[in-house]
Amino acid sequence: MDVPPLVLQTAGSLVAILALAGLAWWLKLGGAPRLASEADVIRAAGEVEDGFFAEAIACDAEGLGALARDRDGRIMLIRRHGNRYAGRVLTGAAKALGADQPGEFNIMIDPGEARFGTAFFTIDEPETWADAINRLSTDGNA
Repeated sequence: MDVPPLVLQTAGSLVAILALAGLAWWLKLGGAPRLASEADVIRAAGEVEDGFFAEAIACDAEGLGALARDRDGRIMLIRRHGNRYAGRVLTGAAKALGADQPGEFNIMIDPGEARFGTAFFTIDEPETWADAINRLSTDGNA
């Protein structure tokens, strides 16, 4: 019985793909990082901006992002970007809105930067954080 070369090539490719996927799983590569603790948020904020030390933190319930405020009143938005975290110190262009979306999110944050995008989090005290973010545009600090 003759097997067409295309079937052999396809089968070989499939075996190679499965072998590489198995190797990646075994090495625990990839995955979805989570901000599971205050220490994770402090570390992420320090990586985004050297010297930023968070004194107040609000982590998303699913660990997908966080808000952090330093002693100078600056607020940083941290969110997952691929398998890492990216962050921005919010400016007066940022806007926040407390939202009642049970099971989805309770605050929506627009950092005022189109390339960074809007963040949707479920955090403790969303109205307090929304007020602090919205005050950035009126008096220059939270």
